[in-house]
Amino acid sequence: MDNPSEMKIAVRLNWDVIRAHSIERKLVNLTQTLADVGERAAIREITSVASSRLNGDDAAVLPSAPPNSRTVAATDLMVEGRHFLREWSTPREIGKKAILRNFADVEAMGARPVAALLAIAAPGDTPVPFVRGIAEGIAEHSSFYNAELVGGDLTKSDLLVINITAVGFLGGSLPALTLDGARAGQQVVAHGKIGHSAAGLALLERFGRNLPAGHEHLQPLIDAHCAPWLNPGRGVIARAAGVTAMTDNSDGLIQDCTTMAEHSCVHMDLDPQALQPEELLCQAADLLDCDPWEWVLSGGEDHTLIGTTAKEAPSGFRKIGTVTRGCGVTLGGTTPSYQKGWLSF
Repeated sequence: MDNPSEMKIAVRLNWDVIRAHSIERKLVNLTQTLADVGERAAIREITSVASSRLNGDDAAVLPSAPPNSRTVAATDLMVEGRHFLREWSTPREIGKKAILRNFADVEAMGARPVAALLAIAAPGDTPVPFVRGIAEGIAEHSSFYNAELVGGDLTKSDLLVINITAVGFLGGSLPALTLDGARAGQQVVAHGKIGHSAAGLALLERFGRNLPAGHEHLQPLIDAHCAPWLNPGRGVIARAAGVTAMTDNSDGLIQDCTTMAEHSCVHMDLDPQALQPEELLCQAADLLDCDPWEWVLSGGEDHTLIGTTAKEAPSGFRKIGTVTRGCGVTLGGTTPSYQKGWLSF
């Protein structure tokens, strides 16, 4: 099931049960804040919508990994004002984005996410329903992976900070899809949209959530930024199909490909035809009077899976370039017009 709508239908019954359980257990008044209810009640709100039998003790004891498997772990922070804004994103979207960022890192290793830990540092005046909404988004997105929120922490802070730690299993004896596995003679392949999140951010910066009349069809770009989507299981498929190196497009296509090329001591030449901006990106660029290639090459936060393989592109992937001897990244044999990407500092 490659279509997000098909995935949602497949888990709808399970999610409806979770949502019904949440409605039945309205633990706090909708106007109350974290300072009003305290840590224990706030944690109960989170676990009421993201329940797991593994949660509730000092630490979660996960089931043993399947035979001949290894454990994979990843962690990622989201800080309000830097990674999201409340006026642009709903609490549920923030939760979805937080979990996807981490599960994409697990997938990029060729592994399957199985569990997550959530730590939230928040001001005391944060509404409890806002925190519960984050947990709802995490639970909904995790359900596509049959993964669970198994623990975490909650503390007071001047800034709202969300941290996810994801755990996954890497099955079989094949090597993990590390950054140093690309080889000359291979092709570069990709799964997922490229440039959509950056285009959505540009629209949000200009219009907020209220797109101009006649441009409502650009909403999927905003959705791609506020709650990015990656078809679950593609990392496992890629590894089984012969992909040798992989990363996710979080910092920008050129930045992330450059990182892989440097670790593997190879040169990557990306195909401009394969990366030609989609019509939706071109329409958004016309509206904003900018170049859609900037979003494609340096946007990031799509969490597209980018890999290399000597075989045919795996199911759900497409060829976007070639790997040769040398170093660096080019676009159609020339230096890319945009290379900046995302930098934390």
